[in-house]
Amino acid sequence: MENLSTFDENYYVGYQPSPSSVDQTDQSATETPGYSTLSGDSFVYCRTNSETSNLSEPIDYNSNTSEPSPSRWPALKSGAHNRAVLSRLGMTQHQHSLDEDHVVEDSELDMMKEKFAKLLLGEDMSGSGKGVCTAVTISNSITNLYATVFGHNLRLEPPKPEKKAMWKREMDCLLSVCDYIVEFAPTSQYLADGTIVEVMTSRPRSDIYINLPALQKLDTMLIDILDSFQDTEFWYAEQGSMSGNSTRSRAGSFRKVVQRNDEKWWLPVPCVNPGGLSDKSRKHLREKRDCANQIHKAAMAINSTVLAEMEIPETYIASLPKSGRSSLGDPIYRYMYTADKFSPDHLLDHLNITSEHEALELADKVEASMYTWRRKSCLSHSKSSWEMVKDLISETDRSDKNYTLAERAETLLFCLKQRYPELSQTSLDTCKIQYNRDVGKAILESYSRVLEGLAFNIVAWIEDVLYADKSMRNQDL
Repeated sequence: MENLSTFDENYYVGYQPSPSSVDQTDQSATETPGYSTLSGDSFVYCRTNSETSNLSEPIDYNSNTSEPSPSRWPALKSGAHNRAVLSRLGMTQHQHSLDEDHVVEDSELDMMKEKFAKLLLGEDMSGSGKGVCTAVTISNSITNLYATVFGHNLRLEPPKPEKKAMWKREMDCLLSVCDYIVEFAPTSQYLADGTIVEVMTSRPRSDIYINLPALQKLDTMLIDILDSFQDTEFWYAEQGSMSGNSTRSRAGSFRKVVQRNDEKWWLPVPCVNPGGLSDKSRKHLREKRDCANQIHKAAMAINSTVLAEMEIPETYIASLPKSGRSSLGDPIYRYMYTADKFSPDHLLDHLNITSEHEALELADKVEASMYTWRRKSCLSHSKSSWEMVKDLISETDRSDKNYTLAERAETLLFCLKQRYPELSQTSLDTCKIQYNRDVGKAILESYSRVLEGLAFNIVAWIEDVLYADKSMRNQDL
C-alpha cells in the first residue's frame, strides 16, 4: 500500500515511473521518469512495441527481472495491482487529453499574440514607430482576411468549412473593437425623492449602432447564398478545356464547353448538360442573383455614406488642379458649361467609354474638378461682405458659375458610378482611407467594401451560369 500511495502521488504531480517500477516483487524499483505507452488519444504519445522513451531506461523483454510490455500484461492480477493499473490508465488518458487542449490553446494564443502585436506595431515589424495608425491597420486586416478566405474562390460553391470558420472567428475579433466605441448622451434619471437629474451615459456610437448590425446581416446572407449551391446541375471546367478534365466529373462522353467572349480568360467556365438547367435550378439561380444584387446595393450605399463622412485629407486638397477646365478637357467642360439642361447620361453616351480604366480615369478628373469648383465658389463668397452674402446667398448660389459646374460634376460622377458599379475606388476614396484616423469608420468602410465585392462576384458567377444555360438551350433549337 505504501508503494501504491507513492505511485498515485507521483502521477498527480505529472511524474510517471518506468514500467519496471510497477513490479511488486521488486521493492527497490528505480523511479525514472518516462512517457506512458498506453494512451491512444494523442498521436504524440502513440508508440509501437519496438519504441521506447528516450527518457527511460531500455527495457530488456528477455530479462526475468523486468516487467513485460503493457500490451502483454495478464488480464488478471491482484486486486490492489489492478486498481493501480486502472488508475494509471484513467489518469494517463485524462492527462493526455489535457495536454491536447493545452497544445490547441497555446497555438491559438500564439496566433492571437501575433495579430495583436502587428496591430499595435502598425505593420511595422522593426518597432521603430514608422507604422500606420490603428484605423489603417484594422482596415488592412479586414481586407487581407477577405483576400485569404474568398480571394481564391472563383466558383459558385460553398466555402470550405475551415475558411468559413476562419472568417467568422477573426471577423468577430476585429469587430469586437466596436463594442468599446461609445458616445456620451444626456439621460434623465429619477431620484428616490422624485427629483429629476440629467446625467451623461455612454451608448454605442450612432453610425456603428445603425450600420454594423446591417453589415453583419448582409454577411450572413451572402454566406447562406454560397452554401445553397451544394448539389448543383452545373459544374466548372478550365477555360478552353473539355468538361471531362473539369473538377467535377460527369459520366458519358465529352461535352462542349461554352466559350465566353470576355476579358476574364483566367476564370473557370461553367458547364451545363445538353438541354440546359431544370426550371427549378434556373429559378433558384435567379432568386439568389436578385438577392445578391440587393445586398450589393445595400453594401455599396453604406460604403458610400461612410466615405462621404470621412474628412478630405489636406494632401488631396493640395493636389487639386488650379482649373477644373484643364482637368476635364475642353469638350466636356464646354458641354457642362453651355448646356441649358445638363444630361449626364447623354454626355456619357457621347464619350463612348470602352474600359474600366477609362471610366476610373474620368471619375478621378470629374471628382477633382468638382472640389476645385467648390473651393473657388467658397473663396468668391468669402471675398464679399457678410451682408451681401446673407441677402443674396440663394441667388448667388444659383447664379455662380463655379457652384453650377460643381453641382453638374457631382451629378455626372454619380451617374458614372451607377453605370459602372464595379468601378474601383477613386483617388479621393483611396486618400481618405489612407489618412483616416477614425477606427469606427475604418471598420465600417472596409467591412462594407469587402461585402460589396463578394456580392458583386456572386452576381457575376450566377450570370455566367445563366449565360451557359442560355447558350446550351439555344443550341438545341
